[in-house]
Amino acid sequence: MDELRAKKEKRFNLWITIISIVIPLVVALLFSVRLPGVEPLSFLPPIYAGINGLTAVLLIIALWAIKNGNRVLHSRLTTTCIALSLLFLIMYVAYHMTSDSTPYGGEGAMRIVYFFILISHIALSIIVIPLVLRTYAKAYLEDFAGHRKWARITFPVWLYVAITGVVVYLMISPYYV
Repeated sequence: MDELRAKKEKRFNLWITIISIVIPLVVALLFSVRLPGVEPLSFLPPIYAGINGLTAVLLIIALWAIKNGNRVLHSRLTTTCIALSLLFLIMYVAYHMTSDSTPYGGEGAMRIVYFFILISHIALSIIVIPLVLRTYAKAYLEDFAGHRKWARITFPVWLYVAITGVVVYLMISPYYV
């Protein structure tokens, strides 16, 4: 059984590595693409910020569920969070393929705070991809000790990315045209 699990895990790890490289590259590439003749999707930022907020809330509830022994609810919530993160990514890319980036208009210390939050959010949003996938794979393969080990790292990073997504939106929203 352990040999079969090891083979499956090796296959998962290959796919996790590929996905973790491809997603950021494709997103970066799509940022340079503009869809001609398509109206700007300016209604999307508050929606995808809301998705980030919902993800944060559901992650906290998922943690509560597993701490209270409700593995089924925990699994459903984390799967929902992955789906929400994918939906966020699709909307985020669609927005940036139809709209110019909005420059932050704040000044002084708030400008430094904004860019610190933005840069850490972007960097950790790339790092969180393999963390989430590896943590999820461990649970799927029923390696719950490994899942818990990875989750101790993944959870705070994912929660930070979700929360700072909302914070970045709130900080830049006054400057949307």
